[in-house]
Amino acid sequence: MKPLKHILCIDDDPDILAVTQLALEDVGGYRVSCLESGRRAIDEAAALEPDLILMDVMMPEMDGPSTLTGLRKQSVLASVPIVFMTARIQLVDTEGYLKQGADGVIAKPFDPLLIPDQINAIWERRNVP
Repeated sequence: MKPLKHILCIDDDPDILAVTQLALEDVGGYRVSCLESGRRAIDEAAALEPDLILMDVMMPEMDGPSTLTGLRKQSVLASVPIVFMTARIQLVDTEGYLKQGADGVIAKPFDPLLIPDQINAIWERRNVP
């Protein structure tokens, strides 16, 4: 199994990006890149070559599900795991995100000390042969 090293975080809230980046780098030991919109992610994610993408669902201009669709159309990103972060964590919402192609869903607000373990669990589950 390929190790998880580089995570791309996409969120329109700079405070969420800062906390997520700090938690994933300092607690998880990952390299983290951040983008503040779905549009920028569509334009720049492939060049960043992330191992996993962690993305907010509710963003202005282009929401998470629309961004996921755009990212999946790029051959370089077609198989990169995408995890949604959202405050809408009802079972029906979570199932919908998974049916749309997300590999996991993490509830907001999240515990910065636990998010690296949550990401790692999704990574391992996704990469089990």
